[in-house]
Amino acid sequence: MSEISDRYRRLSDAFAAKVAAVPADGWDGATPDDEWTVRDLVSHVAKTPSLFFGFIGKDAPDVPDDPAVGFPVAKAAMQAALDDPATAQIEFDGFFGRTTLEQAVDRFVCFDLAIHGWDLAKAIGADTTIAEDDLAWLEAGAKQFGDAARAPGVFGPELPAPAGADRQTKLLCFLGRQP
Repeated sequence: MSEISDRYRRLSDAFAAKVAAVPADGWDGATPDDEWTVRDLVSHVAKTPSLFFGFIGKDAPDVPDDPAVGFPVAKAAMQAALDDPATAQIEFDGFFGRTTLEQAVDRFVCFDLAIHGWDLAKAIGADTTIAEDDLAWLEAGAKQFGDAARAPGVFGPELPAPAGADRQTKLLCFLGRQP
């Protein structure tokens, strides 16, 4: 297993725990993204990995529409792909040039798990702390998006961070989130 496989496991396990904590009547609740409900957010995180299977010519898992069921299906399929070195190292031409499955998953899917994990935690009133170890690669990853960061559907407009803001708050403001 690689560092990326381990990071995916840790972040997807944390996201799964938040999904499990969504109350039965909480799926239609608001999230920090005004356009998404909790259901929409979890569905996005569950279905995005399917794109990456298509990029490498593999069949994507059949992810059920119910996000509480769909996320574990997507999680298991992606973890299996990352744990298989032959699959993890398949190359393809991605959004930012030639890459491997595991590099693309780290850049997009792990990034989504961490940031949308914050969104989900905020929506359900759970702990919103992003691990200090994750902040460095998230900051670097956010900057790598360059001008594409502000394209529709990527990050929101950057918000000014309050004076004396901590590292997590600065990152979230850069991503257009109101901590």
